[in-house]
Amino acid sequence: MADRTAVATAALVPSQDTAPPLAGYTIGITAARRADELAALLQRRGATVLRAPALRIVPLADDTELLAATRALIADPPDIAVATTGIGFRGWIEAAEGWDLFDDLVGSLAKAEMLARGPKAKGAIRAAGLREAWSAESESSVEVLERLLDQGVDGRRIAVQLHGAPLRDFVDSLTTAGAEVVEVPVYRWLPPLDLGPVDRLLDATCSGSLDAVTFTSAPAALGLLDRAAERGQTAELLHALRRDVLPVCVGPVTAAPLEELDIATVWPERMRLGAMVQTLTARLPDRARRLAVAGHTLELRGQAALVDGDLRPVPPAGMALLRTLARRPGWVVPRSELLRALPGSGDDEHAVETAMARLRAALGTPRLIATVVKRGYRLAVDPVPAPDTKYGDED
Repeated sequence: MADRTAVATAALVPSQDTAPPLAGYTIGITAARRADELAALLQRRGATVLRAPALRIVPLADDTELLAATRALIADPPDIAVATTGIGFRGWIEAAEGWDLFDDLVGSLAKAEMLARGPKAKGAIRAAGLREAWSAESESSVEVLERLLDQGVDGRRIAVQLHGAPLRDFVDSLTTAGAEVVEVPVYRWLPPLDLGPVDRLLDATCSGSLDAVTFTSAPAALGLLDRAAERGQTAELLHALRRDVLPVCVGPVTAAPLEELDIATVWPERMRLGAMVQTLTARLPDRARRLAVAGHTLELRGQAALVDGDLRPVPPAGMALLRTLARRPGWVVPRSELLRALPGSGDDEHAVETAMARLRAALGTPRLIATVVKRGYRLAVDPVPAPDTKYGDED
């Protein structure tokens, strides 16, 4: 049996992976927009993707609220107009074209001081033939709000382009400061028509068969939380996201609903889809368990294992056994404990032997797991040699 020093050191084996960086991991996608692009980026890195749009977008041209806000701003032009997203502002302009209101809307906005929340919103403003007076370097609504409050908004009419959900704190702060705010709902988020994929994503998250879940908008995070509440899975979901499943967001605004629930999220410095995937690719493998076992390097990843950097897909029952053994590498784990780790196995200890045989076959290196007769099984972790000690002459 390995001693405690060997067990502690075994987890520090450096990665020598030859498999793609996300091979063996299953990652959930909650995005409704650009989901194909995100899935392709993850799959190119070896991940298995579970797609479950947590919301849907109301088409702009069918939104009567947007039409009403557009006509109100044409009739009474704003002093200031805030563009918060590139796709939202472009969609607004395209919807106005469909209603034969393009010239009227652009003419009204041309009289206003145009503020952009970031480069994408700035690009959309310029594409409409307008010019921004200022753009937030941080791409944050907080920076836009601070600028408005610093310059003073009392008595001013401000058009605020929303991005899928009400900006309550933003609008309330302007209203309290004396501004008249016209909210422009360029698109609205609603629950998906088919809730099946979301329910499957929730089940996968709560059961531990998902390794990470991605969010590209705050409404998507809220949509997943709302659906979990409807299904009575809130406690399970929060536990999974706080412990076993890595929540990855495109930026801090998207992460806010999760962070408010004490869920630690990760996001890139640059709020872009590609940067989010790069962050996930760097962070998820760091959570993997790496052990020196029987002369090989064993790494546990999602529903797979890497042996000397080669990917070895493992069936769910086998993965349950492997994770149980890895929690105490080098120590004997009784059959009774392994049996409890097998889902739906009942009291049949023969199920452990069957699953163990399949696990060894999947790993391709049977010696990784040693049988201890009449007791159980253990990972055959490599002993760690004691450091050389040299003694000098005594004075």
